[in-house]
Amino acid sequence: MALKFKLEKKTKTVLTIGTFDGVHIGHQKIIKRLLKVAETKKLEAALLTFFPHPRMVLQKDSDIKLINTIDEKSIILKNLGLNHLIIREFNNEFSKLSAKEFVETILVNELNTKHVIIGYDHHFGRNRSANITHLKTFGVTYNFEVDEISAQDINDVAVSSTKIRAALIEGDISTANAFLGYNFMLTGEVVKGKSIGRTINFPTANIQIKESYKLIPKKGVYIVKTKYKENTFWGMMNIGSNPTVNGKKDSIEVHLFNFNTTIYGEVLCVELLTRLREEQKFESIDALKAQLEKDKTEALNYIKNNA
Repeated sequence: MALKFKLEKKTKTVLTIGTFDGVHIGHQKIIKRLLKVAETKKLEAALLTFFPHPRMVLQKDSDIKLINTIDEKSIILKNLGLNHLIIREFNNEFSKLSAKEFVETILVNELNTKHVIIGYDHHFGRNRSANITHLKTFGVTYNFEVDEISAQDINDVAVSSTKIRAALIEGDISTANAFLGYNFMLTGEVVKGKSIGRTINFPTANIQIKESYKLIPKKGVYIVKTKYKENTFWGMMNIGSNPTVNGKKDSIEVHLFNFNTTIYGEVLCVELLTRLREEQKFESIDALKAQLEKDKTEALNYIKNNA
């Protein structure tokens, strides 16, 4: 499990609020601002986020898929230097808090907030009825400053979680990674598969992702890398149903180059670098093996030029 950062009661915070799905380059700009204010004002930098995603609770028919799992998000934020991540359960009861109740209960009493950094278009409270003007008024009442991220600042980075999700759904990993500022990742437990890859000298680790809300990119073959016991391994990954062997269910299978360790039951975090091709149905296992050899050659060339 990734670390969830706890706050002591007396800790004074500079806070930002949001779902921060993807923690993309626009979000990272906010985090840098947060850390700078924290350093200048001798405050602890904190991010308040919500889980499940509000749309999952308020829109029952929403099938939104998220770029990060909670654990992935917390690791990314920790690596950015964030002091505290507060994950608040979002449920119907929480959604009914008035703006005043939210500010008084969460921001003031729980998080001891002295400074808030928030987007110009941020809304909060029951039915999203309050905006940044209301927040500034509350700031005067409860003795905290509000730092507004302007429309220009946000638009300077023409990126959004929605655009990243769309790129991933299309298999456009290069665009998604450029917007994220890091490589999109899939994290899951290695489970036993049919071991067909082993018979053609392409053994695979089958990754099972427990979080049903995690966005899985378009089916196909990808160049990937992962860290295992502090060593980096490169490889190829197939997302799909393995039609050549009449697969019925979608799976995520990773073949790592120069890797011979049995890792069933371990958790692997795989970074996607680029997409090689569509998933295909071949006329025979031999034809599949021939294509995998071509894929490997292409992958090794890519790694040589981009590692």
